[in-house]
Amino acid sequence: MKVAVIGANGQLGRDVVDAFRVHGDQVCELTHDEIELSSLESVTSCLERERPEFVVNTAAMHQVERCERHPDQAYAVNVRGALNLATATRDLGSVLLHVSTDYVFDGRKGSPYVETDEANPLNAYGNTKLEGERLVTANPRHFVVRTAALYGKSPCRAKGGQNFVELMLRLGRERGRVRVVNDEFTTPTSTQELARQIVVLSRSDKHGVFHATAEGSCSWHEFAREIFASAGMQVNVEVASPGEFPQKVPRPSYSVLENRALKNLKLNVFTPWQFGLRTYLEAKQQENADIVPALN
Repeated sequence: MKVAVIGANGQLGRDVVDAFRVHGDQVCELTHDEIELSSLESVTSCLERERPEFVVNTAAMHQVERCERHPDQAYAVNVRGALNLATATRDLGSVLLHVSTDYVFDGRKGSPYVETDEANPLNAYGNTKLEGERLVTANPRHFVVRTAALYGKSPCRAKGGQNFVELMLRLGRERGRVRVVNDEFTTPTSTQELARQIVVLSRSDKHGVFHATAEGSCSWHEFAREIFASAGMQVNVEVASPGEFPQKVPRPSYSVLENRALKNLKLNVFTPWQFGLRTYLEAKQQENADIVPALN
C-alpha cells in the first residue's frame, strides 16, 4: 500500500513512517516544504502527484499557548487543513487518518473518556481540533485518532525538541530533585506504540473515531517517579504546591482516554504505559551504548 505521512519530520510522524515501512508499505514523507495544509490548492496538487491510498495527518498547531494567542493560525492549520485533507482524499478515493487530542474534553468527568462522551474543549487548541474532527467527515472513509501525552525518540520541534521524559531526565541530572504537579492526570503514550496502532487501523475498514493511548493512567508526579525508577536514577521527586506552576491557558486536569472502540473491534495493541516507558528508555540506553564505542 502507498501511504503518505503528513508531518513526517515530527515526533510522531517519524515513527509512523518507520512503522509503515517495517510493514512493507511504500511511504511518501510530506513536510511543510511539500504541503501547506491551509491551502486546498497545495493539498490537492501534492496528493494528486503522489496518489497515496492511505493518508496519515500527524501535523497540527498544538502549542496550547500559541494557539490561544493566534487563534486564526490555529484555525488555518487545525480546521481548514483538516477540511482540505478530507476534500482532497475523498476526491482521490484515499482513506484519511487524522490525529486528534484528549484536549477536546474538559476533564470534569473524573473517569476515562470513551469515544461517545460529549466533547467540551477549554481552549483554542482543543476547539480547533474538535472542529477539525467534525470536518474530516467530509471524507466518509476516515479515521479520527485521539491520543494524549506523547513522547518519542524524535525531537518535538514545537516544544523545543524535548518531551516530558527528556525534560525530567535532564532536570534530574542537573539538580537531583524535581517538583511536579500531582493533581493532573493523563496517560503517557509512546509514539512508537501509537504508530503501530495506526498501521493496524490502516488495515481495517471500520472507520470513525478511536481513542488510542497506552493502558492505565497516572498523575504527572507519578509519571516522573516512574521515569527515574525505570532509568535507575536517584532523584527526589517532590509534589508541587497548588498554583506553583500557574497555567496561562486552561487545560483539562483529567484527560484519561479509554480505547473502547479499538477493544470492541479487537484491534487494540497498546500495553500499560509503564511498559512503553521502559521500552523507550531501554532503546535510548542501547542507542547511547552504540554511539560511545564509535567515538572511542
